[in-house]
Amino acid sequence: MQNFQQLTVEIADHIATLTLNSPPVNALTRVLNDELTRALDCISEMDEVRVVVLTGAGKVFCAGADLKGRAENIKGPGDLPAHSRRTRECFHAIRECAKPVIAAINGAALGSGLAMAASADILVVSEKASLGLPEVDVGLLGGCSHAMRLFGHSRLRRMALTGYRVPGAELYRLGIAEFCTTPEELMPTAMELARTIASKSPVSTRMGKHTMNVIEDLSLRDGYRYEQDMTATIGKTEDAREAQLAFKEKRLPVFVGR
Repeated sequence: MQNFQQLTVEIADHIATLTLNSPPVNALTRVLNDELTRALDCISEMDEVRVVVLTGAGKVFCAGADLKGRAENIKGPGDLPAHSRRTRECFHAIRECAKPVIAAINGAALGSGLAMAASADILVVSEKASLGLPEVDVGLLGGCSHAMRLFGHSRLRRMALTGYRVPGAELYRLGIAEFCTTPEELMPTAMELARTIASKSPVSTRMGKHTMNVIEDLSLRDGYRYEQDMTATIGKTEDAREAQLAFKEKRLPVFVGR
């Protein structure tokens, strides 16, 4: 994978750790936006990666859109639609990444940062973390569609209309995050979860994520029918046969990703 300017990529033991590194607050610049999209697209087709951990450098996960750079990117006709398209495709790149994505939220995740978190599969937060929609304070909108995947009606509107930030402990209490840790334990906790996912059949985790994405907006009947069809497909793979044999022989399975 190519070297990036504002994104650090480390791959080891089937885990890709992506660190947003756009000082001072990891604002979503055009460079970071495009690099994150590119990295996730590459990872989708890398057999050596089974799971992704996405986090931020420093004390902030992502403070939102790069308002200073916005003026440089939007100068004439067509620039705003192109900018909007790039931004939403970045979030879709997280959701549609073939590999499960764990968001390890080390600090504030605001606006675009919240959209990134909501596009991930599993959230792990630090006590210093928070999710918020501060756009009301700068005369903009953004992120509510993504936030609706995490928050209920009243809480979402409170956030959007007042700029209220939901702290890490509350995210855990609400069941939005799986863990709320000290800052020091955030990455070890996220990596332990990543190792558990990486130990499973990459066919099952990849097809499982794809299936859950598809059925999210389907009716119960159509969704479960689709899930049954995908289960039948997974059941025909080498990994499925190996999992069943290992269970019968009371040993750990050895998966090949086929």
